[in-house]
Amino acid sequence: MDLRSKKCVPCEGGVGKLNQDQIDALMPALTGWAVREDRIQKRFTFGNFVEAMAFLNKVAAIAEEEGHHPDFSVHYNKVDMTLWTHAIGGLSENDFILAAKIEALL
Repeated sequence: MDLRSKKCVPCEGGVGKLNQDQIDALMPALTGWAVREDRIQKRFTFGNFVEAMAFLNKVAAIAEEEGHHPDFSVHYNKVDMTLWTHAIGGLSENDFILAAKIEALL
């Protein structure tokens, strides 16, 4: 499954979050992400702060284009990224699409 070729669809709530079988089916499409508490998370490590921030600027552009925005924190050369669909309080396919597009930046 090539999640990078898909587009995020607007979610205003009212739809169910992915169940465990659906999550399990999508996880192999991602590298290094972990599921924790209805969210997917990954730590990215760079050579320095400038590289970490350059990566985040690229993530911001993709997130705006997709209309789906991650939570993140920066620790000098490390970026912790968390994705979930806030409107449904859990994971949707949008989270996996955005994660795949973020991975493609590396």
